Amino acid sequence: MELPFGDGTIDVSLPDCDVTVLERPGGEAVDAREAARAAMADPRGPPLDAVVDADDEVAVVVTDVTRATPDDVLLDVFFEHLPVDREQVSVVLGLGLHRPMTDDEIGSALGDHVDLAENHDPDAAVEVGDVDGTPVMLNRTVADADVVLSTGMVEPHQYAGFSGGAKTVVIGAGGEPIIRYTHGPEMVSEPGVRLGRTDGNPFRETVDRAGDVAGLDFCLNVTEGPEGVLGAAAGDPRAVVADLAETAKEALSSTVDREYDAVVAGVGAPKDANLYQTTRAATYLVLGDRNPVKAGGRVVLPARLQEGAGEGRGEQRFYEWLSNADSADALYEAMRQGYEPGAQRAFVVARALRQCDLYVTNSERPDVPEACLMHARDTVAEAVDPGSDVLVVPDALDTLVVSD
Repeated sequence: MELPFGDGTIDVSLPDCDVTVLERPGGEAVDAREAARAAMADPRGPPLDAVVDADDEVAVVVTDVTRATPDDVLLDVFFEHLPVDREQVSVVLGLGLHRPMTDDEIGSALGDHVDLAENHDPDAAVEVGDVDGTPVMLNRTVADADVVLSTGMVEPHQYAGFSGGAKTVVIGAGGEPIIRYTHGPEMVSEPGVRLGRTDGNPFRETVDRAGDVAGLDFCLNVTEGPEGVLGAAAGDPRAVVADLAETAKEALSSTVDREYDAVVAGVGAPKDANLYQTTRAATYLVLGDRNPVKAGGRVVLPARLQEGAGEGRGEQRFYEWLSNADSADALYEAMRQGYEPGAQRAFVVARALRQCDLYVTNSERPDVPEACLMHARDTVAEAVDPGSDVLVVPDALDTLVVSD
């Protein structure tokens, strides 16, 4: 078998195990530029030229290096429709609490628009209103703009159900208060806050209301699977997420009718650069609609981890909680009392670790998972006991495991 690893693949062989490879329905890849243009020609709500006036200052919030959004293409298509001069447009990289992007990363992500870009600084965000008594802080460039636009990737998300829409602006270009509120233990433990669900999801609803406060006027989002971009939608953020979530569900949902001793989950770039992002594959499986791992079983994650735990503020808080914990149970109980924004990934990892073990293989930094209540092995085969009943999910972040 070949599994994603960094920008390439690794070969995995488990000859002494009973192996099942989970197949997805899949989707038909489309050309991102053509799909984006078609979406702009048929938006959900008013067209962009009815939203923007010729004298407006425009801010576009785009995704960061943790998402494979074709932001250069989406910006190109925005500019085909914007009735303003280029000098009236600013591009803000929606980092949230992740690390700033490097010049090379910005150039690769934004192409000809790199000169318009700035890394978001959450400490410099300004208050623009509130949701449920929680301040909505916003990047000053975005807060000062007459019109706010965003790109986004509508992909499975542990809390929002699917990412994209207002989340790019509210979290990506926001400040700590709304991140703390939406990612706190009470919110992420709500029954409706789960992977693949947008309707009746308190996290998604809160982010959408905060997007109204932030003044997000129009977005252009895509969804994708391993095949590539599967579709695009433009216009009203709620409608865009709803449309693309349905496209994603049709392509990514796979049925599992039993549990396995071990689940091997493929990650690949850009998510396997650090442990913070890599663990999404495990929690998506264990805390999703259908947990395919037997109680006391294991999830095995081949990942490069060239950035270790991760370099951003949130990633470092994640590492501090996990590396200082004595057990998953103790960590879970301590974090139920509250934690800093960014540390929420440690909380959901603790929830997963209470049900199964996590093994990280083939990494450049085996010391990091070993310090974080997990196990490191050189290869996938070394992390799976001979005779195990194994499920392989080649693209775990692009697979929704569901019940019959």
